[in-house]
Amino acid sequence: MRFIGNKENLLDIIYFELSSRNISGETFFDFFSGTSNVGKFFKKKGYQVFSSDILYFSYVLQRAYIENSESVNFDRLIRKYKISNPNTLFSTPLGLVIEYLNNIEPINGFIYKNYSPLGTATLDIPRMYFSDENARKIDAIRERIEFWKEENLITQNEYYILIACLIETVPFYANISGVYAAFHKKWDPRAKKKLVLRSIELVLSDKSHKSFNCNSIDLIDDIVADIVYLDPPYNQRQYAPNYHLLETIAKYDSPEIRGVTGMRNYDNQKSNFCNSTKALKDLDKIASEAKYRYLVLSYNSEGIMSQEDILAIFQRYGNVELVEFDYRRYKSNSNGLSKTKKTIQEQLYILEKCHG
Repeated sequence: MRFIGNKENLLDIIYFELSSRNISGETFFDFFSGTSNVGKFFKKKGYQVFSSDILYFSYVLQRAYIENSESVNFDRLIRKYKISNPNTLFSTPLGLVIEYLNNIEPINGFIYKNYSPLGTATLDIPRMYFSDENARKIDAIRERIEFWKEENLITQNEYYILIACLIETVPFYANISGVYAAFHKKWDPRAKKKLVLRSIELVLSDKSHKSFNCNSIDLIDDIVADIVYLDPPYNQRQYAPNYHLLETIAKYDSPEIRGVTGMRNYDNQKSNFCNSTKALKDLDKIASEAKYRYLVLSYNSEGIMSQEDILAIFQRYGNVELVEFDYRRYKSNSNGLSKTKKTIQEQLYILEKCHG
């Protein structure tokens, strides 16, 4: 998924830097989970993973990738609808349900009525987030998943997995440059393609993992982890408005929306890490009160917290090391004079907590 600050392409480097310093353990807390890629990576490495994020669509991904650790069979659903595919001998139950959803009749639901050209034709500027056909397809899939849940035809894990499949699919057909704070006024070629729901990868595990949908700082008294990993926002731009449409698809709660972009209210989803003063205060609270052996902060050279301030905080609580390396800029973060810079300095702060 295209996501600001996504660490997917940095995970091997991060893991190498930790391993080379003999930093390891059995438990890992992904404090700002986002796409769940970090938690998923460390789950595959054998850690018991805790993950949290204030955004609900992130929680959906966490439930699918982190908390769920078993294969799903969709028994009730497949029996009820006699779902099968005689042409695919080795289809998984999830694959069969995905194929079924790809063939249901599109409907005029909330996404079509508010985020497609025909659905918003009466507006001064019709919204062009999705083609009319794809918006109707999103509505049909999302409403069907909700109906199956209400009818007790799918388990909790199956419910979150199916929504996660939709959340992971949508960005491939959205008429945006990377975030949902604005839409293109002309059609991107990807947005004109017919939406085809995609299956996600399930990460199996024999450990018990737990995900949360809250402000992660509220969990620091309750979670004990060998490694607490922080990947907070770097600048003043809040994540919630940038991904408001994924939030609405995940919740499918028909919210009140406003403005040219059809933004939902996000007053309760603002991060203190988008304000330098509040960010440093929260960072100090995490470093001093969280229960960990190692605190690892991913940041970069253009973040609103200065290197000096971060180091000053960490040095109060233990031994700290800073690792820096070049990383290709996420294009939606290119602004001002930095537009000409193709790389940024990625920073990895590693704090080993002093005990006693």
